[in-house]
Amino acid sequence: MKFERPTNQFKIAAHPIARTCARLMLLAGMLAPIAACSTLDSINPFGGEKYETKLLPDIPAQDIYDQGLARLQSKDYEGAAKKFGELEKQFPYSQWSRKGLLMQTFSQYQGNQYDDAVGSANRYVNLYPTSEETPYAAYLAAMSYYNQIPDVTRDQERAERALGIFTQITQKWPKSEYAEDAKFKIQVTRDQLAGKEMSIGRFYLTRRNYTAAINRFRDVLGKYQTTRHSEEALYRLTEAYLGLGIKHEAQTAAAVLGHNYPDSQWYKDAYDLLQNGGLEPSEDKGSWMSKIFKKVGLG
Repeated sequence: MKFERPTNQFKIAAHPIARTCARLMLLAGMLAPIAACSTLDSINPFGGEKYETKLLPDIPAQDIYDQGLARLQSKDYEGAAKKFGELEKQFPYSQWSRKGLLMQTFSQYQGNQYDDAVGSANRYVNLYPTSEETPYAAYLAAMSYYNQIPDVTRDQERAERALGIFTQITQKWPKSEYAEDAKFKIQVTRDQLAGKEMSIGRFYLTRRNYTAAINRFRDVLGKYQTTRHSEEALYRLTEAYLGLGIKHEAQTAAAVLGHNYPDSQWYKDAYDLLQNGGLEPSEDKGSWMSKIFKKVGLG
C-alpha cells in the first residue's frame, strides 16, 4: 500500500486547523494589552557617580502576540513559535499564556516541527483540560503524528500514536468540529497498521514459516477486520493452513471469505486453491475465524 500523506496546506474556510487559528487571531484582538515599567537607582562602582537607570517598559502582551502573527503570516514558523512562546514566559497563568501556547503549537505544526508541536500540544491539554480549544490542541498532536506515518515497510509507532489520539478525540469530544475528520483518519491509520501486519505475514509465508504468517494474518482479522486487508488475510490463511496440512481451517478461511466477500477476486483464488487439492470451502462454526466475523457482525 502506498501511503499518501495529507497536505500541510489548509484553507481557512475549509479545514478545522486553519478555522481555529483564524478564530484565535480574532479573539486575541479582544484581550487588553499589559504593560509595566520600573526605575532603579544604582551606584556606578567605577565612576563614583550616582545615576538613575531607567528600565524600558515591558512589551505589552498584545504587541508580542501581533509580532507572532506577523511572523506566522510571513511563514517564519520557527520565529512565530518563539515569539508566541514568550507570552508563556512573560505572562504566566494568564489568557495570553494560554493562547500563546496554542498558537506556538500551531506554528510548530505549520513549520513541520512535529515533535515540538506534539510536546506543546500535550502541555496545553494537561494544563487546560477544560478549555474549549483543548480538542484542537489534541487534534494538532494527532495530525503531527499522522503527517509522519511512513510506508508499511517501516516501523508504525507514529501511526499507532495518531490512532490513539484520534480515537480519544472521538470519545472525549464527539461533538467537536474535529471529530468527523478524526473518524476518517482512524480508518486510514487502521488500514496502515493492517498493511504492516500483512507485509510481515507475506514475508513469513514466502519463507514457508506458516505458523508465524498465520499469527500475523490473525492479528489483521482480530484488530483490523473492517479494513480492506481482511479479504487478502483470509486468502493468505487458506494458503498457510494448507501449507501446514490443516485442511479444515483452510476450508473455513475460504468459506468465511466467500460468505463475507462473495465477489472478491481473493475468494475466487482461494476457491481455486482448494479445488487444486480436491477440497471445497466448508466453514467450521467453532473456528476462531468464524467467531471473529460473527463478533463484529460481518459473518
